[in-house]
Amino acid sequence: LAFIGLNALAQITVTDADLVNIGDVVYQAYDANPAGSLNVGNAGMGQSWDFSGLQVSYTDTLLFISPVGTPNANLYNNVNICMDDKGSITYFDKSSTGLYIHGISDTVFNSPALFLPLPLTYGLTISDGPIVVIEQIITGPFLSTAIPPATVYVLTNGLGNSADTALIQVTNTTDFEVDGSGTITIPLGTYDVLRLKTIQNTSSVLNVYCSDTVSGMGAWINNIPFSSIPILAGFSNDEQEIKYQWITNDASVKFLLAEIVVDSLDNIVNKYNLHHL
Repeated sequence: LAFIGLNALAQITVTDADLVNIGDVVYQAYDANPAGSLNVGNAGMGQSWDFSGLQVSYTDTLLFISPVGTPNANLYNNVNICMDDKGSITYFDKSSTGLYIHGISDTVFNSPALFLPLPLTYGLTISDGPIVVIEQIITGPFLSTAIPPATVYVLTNGLGNSADTALIQVTNTTDFEVDGSGTITIPLGTYDVLRLKTIQNTSSVLNVYCSDTVSGMGAWINNIPFSSIPILAGFSNDEQEIKYQWITNDASVKFLLAEIVVDSLDNIVNKYNLHHL
Protein backbone atom coordinates (compact mmCIF):
# COMPACT_ATOMS: atom_id res chain seq x y z
CA LEU A 1 0.00 0.00 0.00
CA ALA A 2 2.82 2.39 0.77
CA PHE A 3 4.31 1.72 -2.62
CA ILE A 4 1.00 2.42 -4.38
CA GLY A 5 0.57 5.66 -2.46
CA LEU A 6 4.03 6.91 -3.40
CA ASN A 7 3.59 5.90 -7.03
CA ALA A 8 0.32 7.84 -7.27
CA LEU A 9 2.19 11.03 -6.42
CA ALA A 10 5.25 10.28 -8.53
CA GLN A 11 6.11 13.12 -10.89
CA ILE A 12 7.12 12.78 -14.50
CA THR A 13 9.50 15.12 -16.30
CA VAL A 14 9.06 16.05 -19.96
CA THR A 15 12.23 16.94 -21.86
CA ASP A 16 13.04 17.72 -25.48
CA ALA A 17 13.79 14.01 -25.98
CA ASP A 18 10.11 13.27 -25.31
CA LEU A 19 8.83 15.56 -28.06
CA VAL A 20 8.39 15.17 -31.80
CA ASN A 21 11.30 14.74 -34.17
CA ILE A 22 11.71 15.21 -37.91
CA GLY A 23 9.72 12.52 -39.68
CA ASP A 24 7.00 12.18 -37.05
CA VAL A 25 3.35 12.37 -38.05
CA VAL A 26 0.75 13.41 -35.45
CA TYR A 27 -2.99 12.89 -35.88
CA GLN A 28 -5.20 15.20 -33.88
CA ALA A 29 -8.87 14.69 -33.19
CA TYR A 30 -11.33 17.46 -32.34
CA ASP A 31 -14.57 17.28 -30.42
CA ALA A 32 -16.57 20.28 -31.57
CA ASN A 33 -19.48 19.60 -29.20
CA PRO A 34 -18.15 18.16 -25.92
CA ALA A 35 -20.62 17.20 -23.22
CA GLY A 36 -21.54 20.09 -20.95
CA SER A 37 -20.41 18.15 -17.90
CA LEU A 38 -16.79 18.06 -19.06
CA ASN A 39 -14.41 20.55 -17.50
CA VAL A 40 -10.68 21.13 -17.04
CA GLY A 41 -10.69 19.72 -13.52
CA ASN A 42 -8.50 20.73 -10.62
CA ALA A 43 -4.88 21.76 -10.20
CA GLY A 44 -2.49 19.95 -7.88
CA MET A 45 -0.69 16.65 -7.56
CA GLY A 46 -2.25 13.24 -7.98
CA GLN A 47 -5.10 14.41 -10.21
CA SER A 48 -7.15 12.17 -12.49
CA TRP A 49 -8.64 13.80 -15.59
CA ASP A 50 -11.22 11.65 -17.39
CA PHE A 51 -11.88 12.72 -20.98
CA SER A 52 -12.75 9.21 -22.16
CA GLY A 53 -16.20 10.31 -23.30
CA LEU A 54 -14.94 12.71 -25.95
CA GLN A 55 -15.99 12.06 -29.52
CA VAL A 56 -14.17 12.65 -32.81
CA SER A 57 -15.84 15.40 -34.85
CA TYR A 58 -12.97 15.62 -37.33
CA THR A 59 -9.23 14.99 -37.49
CA ASP A 60 -6.15 16.86 -38.61
CA THR A 61 -2.70 15.67 -39.63
CA LEU A 62 0.50 17.43 -38.56
CA LEU A 63 3.74 16.61 -40.34
CA PHE A 64 7.05 17.36 -38.63
CA ILE A 65 9.69 18.00 -41.25
CA SER A 66 13.17 19.41 -41.76
CA PRO A 67 13.40 23.14 -42.51
CA VAL A 68 15.73 22.25 -45.39
CA GLY A 69 13.85 22.43 -48.65
CA THR A 70 10.77 24.22 -47.30
CA PRO A 71 9.51 27.20 -49.34
CA ASN A 72 10.79 29.86 -46.93
CA ALA A 73 13.86 28.12 -45.52
CA ASN A 74 16.10 30.98 -46.67
CA LEU A 75 14.28 33.39 -44.34
CA TYR A 76 15.10 31.49 -41.16
CA ASN A 77 18.24 30.94 -39.11
CA ASN A 78 18.70 28.74 -36.07
CA VAL A 79 15.67 26.53 -36.65
CA ASN A 80 15.81 22.75 -36.65
CA ILE A 81 12.26 21.45 -37.08
CA CYS A 82 9.05 22.53 -38.83
CA MET A 83 5.38 21.70 -38.42
CA ASP A 84 3.40 21.41 -41.66
CA ASP A 85 -0.31 21.91 -41.04
CA LYS A 86 -2.08 21.64 -44.40
CA GLY A 87 0.69 23.63 -46.10
CA SER A 88 1.10 26.27 -43.39
CA ILE A 89 4.64 25.75 -42.11
CA THR A 90 5.68 26.82 -38.63
CA TYR A 91 9.41 27.09 -37.94
CA PHE A 92 10.76 26.01 -34.54
CA ASP A 93 14.02 25.64 -32.68
CA LYS A 94 13.83 22.68 -30.32
CA SER A 95 16.42 22.59 -27.54
CA SER A 96 16.80 21.37 -23.98
CA THR A 97 15.44 24.69 -22.68
CA GLY A 98 12.32 24.89 -24.79
CA LEU A 99 10.50 24.85 -28.08
CA TYR A 100 10.77 28.31 -29.65
CA ILE A 101 8.66 29.51 -32.55
CA HIS A 102 10.52 31.67 -35.08
CA GLY A 103 7.69 32.34 -37.52
CA ILE A 104 4.95 30.97 -39.74
CA SER A 105 5.50 30.59 -43.50
CA ASP A 106 6.93 33.93 -44.74
CA THR A 107 6.07 35.82 -41.53
CA VAL A 108 9.37 35.82 -39.63
CA PHE A 109 9.18 36.92 -36.00
CA ASN A 110 11.43 39.75 -34.89
CA SER A 111 12.36 37.64 -31.88
CA PRO A 112 11.62 33.96 -31.23
CA ALA A 113 8.72 33.33 -28.85
CA LEU A 114 8.69 30.53 -26.30
CA PHE A 115 6.10 27.97 -27.39
CA LEU A 116 6.82 25.32 -24.76
CA PRO A 117 9.27 25.66 -21.85
CA LEU A 118 11.50 22.68 -21.06
CA PRO A 119 12.06 20.63 -19.09
CA LEU A 120 8.52 20.45 -17.74
CA THR A 121 8.17 19.51 -14.09
CA TYR A 122 5.34 20.01 -11.64
CA GLY A 123 5.41 23.49 -10.12
CA LEU A 124 7.35 25.12 -12.98
CA THR A 125 6.44 28.76 -13.61
CA ILE A 126 8.06 30.90 -16.30
CA SER A 127 7.22 34.07 -18.22
CA ASP A 128 8.25 34.97 -21.74
CA GLY A 129 8.11 38.58 -22.87
CA PRO A 130 7.00 41.11 -23.59
CA ILE A 131 8.50 40.31 -26.98
CA VAL A 132 7.85 42.21 -30.21
CA VAL A 133 7.23 39.25 -32.49
CA ILE A 134 6.03 41.21 -35.52
CA GLU A 135 6.96 44.71 -36.66
CA GLN A 136 5.98 45.11 -40.28
CA ILE A 137 5.59 47.96 -42.75
CA ILE A 138 2.75 47.57 -45.24
CA THR A 139 2.35 49.58 -48.44
CA GLY A 140 0.95 49.19 -51.93
CA PRO A 141 -2.28 47.81 -53.35
CA PHE A 142 -3.01 45.52 -50.40
CA LEU A 143 -3.03 48.46 -48.01
CA SER A 144 -5.25 50.50 -50.31
CA THR A 145 -7.73 47.61 -50.38
CA ALA A 146 -7.56 46.94 -46.64
CA ILE A 147 -7.99 50.62 -45.75
CA PRO A 148 -10.09 52.15 -48.54
CA PRO A 149 -10.58 55.91 -49.07
CA ALA A 150 -13.89 55.94 -47.18
CA THR A 151 -12.18 54.52 -44.09
CA VAL A 152 -9.29 56.98 -44.38
CA TYR A 153 -11.81 59.83 -44.59
CA VAL A 154 -13.29 58.76 -41.24
CA LEU A 155 -9.90 58.18 -39.60
CA THR A 156 -8.68 61.66 -40.60
CA ASN A 157 -11.92 63.53 -39.93
CA GLY A 158 -12.25 64.30 -43.59
CA LEU A 159 -8.70 65.51 -44.17
CA GLY A 160 -7.37 62.51 -46.13
CA ASN A 161 -8.40 59.91 -48.66
CA SER A 162 -5.38 57.61 -49.06
CA ALA A 163 -3.60 55.16 -46.76
CA ASP A 164 0.04 55.30 -47.88
CA THR A 165 1.96 53.36 -45.24
CA ALA A 166 0.96 51.20 -42.27
CA LEU A 167 3.14 50.04 -39.41
CA ILE A 168 1.87 47.16 -37.33
CA GLN A 169 3.60 45.97 -34.18
CA VAL A 170 2.52 42.83 -32.32
CA THR A 171 3.82 42.14 -28.81
CA ASN A 172 3.36 38.86 -26.95
CA THR A 173 3.65 38.12 -23.26
CA THR A 174 3.13 34.51 -22.20
CA ASP A 175 2.95 33.02 -18.70
CA PHE A 176 3.43 29.28 -18.26
CA GLU A 177 2.62 27.23 -15.17
CA VAL A 178 2.69 23.47 -14.70
CA ASP A 179 -0.17 23.47 -12.21
CA GLY A 180 -1.12 19.82 -12.13
CA SER A 181 0.14 16.27 -12.40
CA GLY A 182 -1.46 12.86 -12.44
CA THR A 183 -3.18 10.76 -15.08
CA ILE A 184 -5.41 11.51 -18.04
CA THR A 185 -7.80 9.12 -19.73
CA ILE A 186 -8.75 9.78 -23.33
CA PRO A 187 -10.16 7.38 -25.97
CA LEU A 188 -6.56 6.27 -26.70
CA GLY A 189 -5.93 5.15 -23.13
CA THR A 190 -4.58 6.37 -19.79
CA TYR A 191 -1.28 8.23 -19.46
CA ASP A 192 0.86 9.88 -16.80
CA VAL A 193 0.79 13.61 -17.50
CA LEU A 194 1.64 17.11 -16.46
CA ARG A 195 -0.94 19.86 -16.98
CA LEU A 196 0.44 23.09 -18.41
CA LYS A 197 -1.58 26.28 -18.08
CA THR A 198 -0.66 29.01 -20.57
CA ILE A 199 -1.88 32.61 -20.57
CA GLN A 200 -0.90 34.55 -23.67
CA ASN A 201 -1.55 38.28 -23.96
CA THR A 202 -1.20 39.81 -27.40
CA SER A 203 -1.08 43.58 -27.90
CA SER A 204 -1.22 45.04 -31.42
CA VAL A 205 -0.48 48.63 -32.38
CA LEU A 206 -1.52 49.95 -35.79
CA ASN A 207 -0.23 53.29 -37.09
CA VAL A 208 -1.13 54.52 -40.58
CA TYR A 209 0.23 57.45 -42.61
CA CYS A 210 -2.73 58.98 -44.41
CA SER A 211 -2.67 61.70 -47.04
CA ASP A 212 -4.87 63.76 -49.32
CA THR A 213 -4.18 63.00 -52.98
CA VAL A 214 -5.11 66.53 -54.03
CA SER A 215 -3.15 68.66 -51.57
CA GLY A 216 -0.39 66.14 -50.89
CA MET A 217 -0.69 66.85 -47.18
CA GLY A 218 -0.53 63.93 -44.80
CA ALA A 219 0.04 62.78 -41.23
CA TRP A 220 0.41 59.67 -39.10
CA ILE A 221 -2.73 58.41 -37.37
CA ASN A 222 -1.52 56.40 -34.40
CA ASN A 223 -2.98 53.68 -32.20
CA ILE A 224 -5.86 52.93 -34.55
CA PRO A 225 -8.40 50.48 -33.10
CA PHE A 226 -8.87 47.39 -35.24
CA SER A 227 -12.62 47.86 -34.95
CA SER A 228 -12.38 50.94 -37.18
CA ILE A 229 -10.81 48.97 -40.06
CA PRO A 230 -13.39 46.82 -41.91
CA ILE A 231 -10.97 43.96 -42.65
CA LEU A 232 -9.95 43.82 -38.96
CA ALA A 233 -13.34 44.52 -37.39
CA GLY A 234 -13.60 41.02 -35.93
CA PHE A 235 -10.35 41.37 -34.00
CA SER A 236 -9.22 43.32 -30.95
CA ASN A 237 -5.95 45.19 -30.45
CA ASP A 238 -5.58 43.44 -27.10
CA GLU A 239 -6.40 39.76 -26.87
CA GLN A 240 -5.88 37.04 -24.29
CA GLU A 241 -5.86 33.28 -24.77
CA ILE A 242 -5.91 30.88 -21.84
CA LYS A 243 -5.40 27.20 -22.48
CA TYR A 244 -4.62 23.96 -20.68
CA GLN A 245 -2.44 21.27 -22.22
CA TRP A 246 -1.86 17.76 -20.95
CA ILE A 247 1.61 16.50 -21.83
CA THR A 248 3.23 13.12 -21.26
CA ASN A 249 6.71 11.66 -21.57
CA ASP A 250 5.28 8.45 -23.00
CA ALA A 251 7.47 7.50 -25.97
CA SER A 252 4.44 6.50 -28.05
CA VAL A 253 2.95 10.01 -28.00
CA LYS A 254 5.62 12.73 -28.50
CA PHE A 255 2.99 15.47 -28.54
CA LEU A 256 0.11 16.95 -26.58
CA LEU A 257 -2.46 14.47 -25.36
CA ALA A 258 -5.16 17.12 -24.98
CA GLU A 259 -5.65 20.87 -25.23
CA ILE A 260 -8.58 23.03 -24.11
CA VAL A 261 -9.07 26.78 -24.51
CA VAL A 262 -10.98 28.49 -21.68
CA ASP A 263 -12.06 31.91 -20.46
CA SER A 264 -10.84 33.60 -17.28
CA LEU A 265 -13.27 31.48 -15.22
CA ASP A 266 -12.10 28.22 -16.83
CA ASN A 267 -15.28 27.88 -18.87
CA ILE A 268 -14.55 26.07 -22.12
CA VAL A 269 -14.69 28.48 -25.07
CA ASN A 270 -13.30 26.22 -27.74
CA LYS A 271 -13.47 22.61 -28.83
CA TYR A 272 -11.34 19.88 -27.33
CA ASN A 273 -8.15 19.00 -29.18
CA LEU A 274 -6.97 15.42 -28.62
CA HIS A 275 -4.06 13.26 -29.70
CA HIS A 276 -5.44 10.61 -32.04
CA LEU A 277 -3.93 7.53 -33.66
